[in-house]
Amino acid sequence: MPPQSAQPQEPTPNGSPIDAMTTGRLTATRPYTEQRLPNGMQMQQQLPRKPRRPLTEFQRFVASSTGQILPIYGENLFAVPTSFAPVEHAPAPAPENMIVGPDDELRVRIWGQVNFSANLRVSREGDIYLPKVGAVHVAGLPFSGVAAHVRAEMSRVFRNFDLSVDLGEIHSIQIYVTGQAQRPGEYTVSALSTLVDAFFATGGPSPAGSMRHLELKRGGKVVADFDLYALLIEGDKSGDQQLQAGDVLYVPAAGPQVAVLGSVRQPGIYELRGEEPVSRLMQAAGGMTALAATTHLSIERVAQGRERRAFTVSFDAAGMATPLRDGDIVRIDPVVSNYADTVTLRGSVASPGHFRWYPGMKLSDLLPDRDALLTRNYWWQRSRLGLPAPEFLPEMETLRNKPGPVSQSLPEMPAQRAMQPGAPGAANDAQSLNQDQDLVAGDTSRDFGSQANTGLNPINAEDSMPASQGNQRNPASARSAVRSPRDETNWNYAVVERLDPNTMMTTLIPFDLGKLVLRHDSSEDHELRPGDIVTIFSQEDIHPPSQQQTIYVRLEGEFVHPGVYSAAPGETLRSLVQRAGGLTDKAYLFGAEFTRHSTQLIEQKRLSEYADQLEHQWARSSISLGAAAVETQGAGQGQVDSVAHELLAQLRRTRPSGRIVLHIDPDAKAATALPDIPMEDGDRLMVPQMPATVQVIGAVANQSAYFYRAHATAGRYLRMAGGPNRDADRGQMFILRADGSVVRREGAQLFSGGLDKLRMYPGDTIVVPEKKVSAGGLRELLAWVQVASQLSLGAAAINAIH
Repeated sequence: MPPQSAQPQEPTPNGSPIDAMTTGRLTATRPYTEQRLPNGMQMQQQLPRKPRRPLTEFQRFVASSTGQILPIYGENLFAVPTSFAPVEHAPAPAPENMIVGPDDELRVRIWGQVNFSANLRVSREGDIYLPKVGAVHVAGLPFSGVAAHVRAEMSRVFRNFDLSVDLGEIHSIQIYVTGQAQRPGEYTVSALSTLVDAFFATGGPSPAGSMRHLELKRGGKVVADFDLYALLIEGDKSGDQQLQAGDVLYVPAAGPQVAVLGSVRQPGIYELRGEEPVSRLMQAAGGMTALAATTHLSIERVAQGRERRAFTVSFDAAGMATPLRDGDIVRIDPVVSNYADTVTLRGSVASPGHFRWYPGMKLSDLLPDRDALLTRNYWWQRSRLGLPAPEFLPEMETLRNKPGPVSQSLPEMPAQRAMQPGAPGAANDAQSLNQDQDLVAGDTSRDFGSQANTGLNPINAEDSMPASQGNQRNPASARSAVRSPRDETNWNYAVVERLDPNTMMTTLIPFDLGKLVLRHDSSEDHELRPGDIVTIFSQEDIHPPSQQQTIYVRLEGEFVHPGVYSAAPGETLRSLVQRAGGLTDKAYLFGAEFTRHSTQLIEQKRLSEYADQLEHQWARSSISLGAAAVETQGAGQGQVDSVAHELLAQLRRTRPSGRIVLHIDPDAKAATALPDIPMEDGDRLMVPQMPATVQVIGAVANQSAYFYRAHATAGRYLRMAGGPNRDADRGQMFILRADGSVVRREGAQLFSGGLDKLRMYPGDTIVVPEKKVSAGGLRELLAWVQVASQLSLGAAAINAIH
């Protein structure tokens, strides 16, 4: 039983000794891009939709203080048009105070004693022409008075009539945009345009321009001082004015500015219009978010142009009435991520989450029975019936890549790192595994763990996998083909993480999960306190003792009952095969392939280390020899370097099989010839039929496969292949046996009088390397890569020929 308490541990940077074991593993999707400030510190910036305008001095000041680039409020609201052609047709009924001018079109309709209908354009002199009435001067009249004026002129000639006048095409006017505008200049706009229309059409103020004082000047006088914030924040357009020809839109320099950031809906830089309180700024920023801490807010202020000071104000009426000053930075902090009267359950459980704490609450209230440890993924896998349909693959990929509660807080084991490309310390291990195969073999058949899994009832996981996704060379397939969440639970160890509110020290209180849940042992049922974090581990998170581990072994090929078997602790390979019914009469034990996942990881590590060594050796050789010393078919130094890099890349892509040589007699037929080695989780034994050929590859006249002949020697097969060619390196010839062992020329001469005299067996391979590379480093590299690429030997065979 684990101890009931542990010594308090030093606080870690993130406050949790459990989480500290995974420092650097967690990544988050960042909706920001990082920029560098002039002083070198990093800051975060929202991804812009278009090239960002140059930052103002105040923006740079805020960024240096807060690490964030804040936008100027309203700067993205102005869409710069592609042209400024006049609007010829009124988009809406003409305003009553619009002044009629030359080129306007009036639609006059008269009925009664006289009927008349026409679209009349105002002449340059400001007149329209009416039959029998003559010229009627309308220019300079407000549109609201045009109908009455026309009626009065018609009354001089006609009686008993009625009329209506509306506006057709309208004239354009010239206006001027000056000051701190985005695009100052002269513009032609519709006579119906207002001050706000013109500002939006011409690009609005520049970053240095004011949004609180948009001035309309006419005849040298200011006739309107429009506050754009009133429109943007409150929707108030009452201060807008109709434009006339010759009007000047003037944008003064921006007034006092303050910045607001943190838990507000629209962080940014805001302009003040006179003396404004904090409450007005909060209104402009859209108010606080639900995560804002409502106890106080912080203000940084430039005091008397000499120094900066910081102070806080409360969220009461007095604090909200605090007047703001130019250069203030207001920060609203979010609430602390602390749960009051709450305990947290995480890890390999059915429903991880935060739960309300109450006095007297114990562990058994969170974990009442073993069903609380069945994860949701377990039931999802069972509902799929083991069908490996293609439509499930995207979902499986999502489940595999989605971090769970334990994966975010636990140390990675070697098997986990191998399945996570890019994980710290596992870049080389990840390259060794065929992830696509393991995805299908591991996930599509995981639900088999819910079936009876005894030695007499093996699980044939092959039936659950598509033929195109076979895992013949994946030693991890047996480990992942059958797995039940209940089996994966680490029953020996779970932990309560508790933070002392006085000393801020963290204490770990381990408990025996098996005794608590399975035996209902009251001694393990600890009382919980507010803020406690209960973590339930799986066997992948913390490996239990070998006697308590669930071991699955895959038997394939010439067995009476091939399948996936659960092995008892300490059970040996020979015993397991006999329990599976033994071998068929076609089994070729000498060619049996026994692979182990732990061996595969070690081989991958060694292979990567050797690739690094070769790369360093070649780099040093390349520098010392120079271009004149490299003789590879007359290639220059650059070409040789390119070849070397490609060969190294090929070597790094080689995936070791994790195969272990069993040293079985070539003539063995019975399962009793298998070694009595204890099983490990993920072991795989493949026993093929006896092959009919022997292969000869490499620098020979005709590399091919040749029918096996009893008692034939290596020399005979070499002669059948035409013998070594002129490029052959006879001193490096070797034989790769069907059992995975390697016999080199030196060993053959020592024990049997030469490699040519050695007897060959079905499935053996004779390898004749090439020697046509003069640079030592490249020659060795080429030889090794040739073996690895042609035979896919992995690290075991490579170590044998080293």
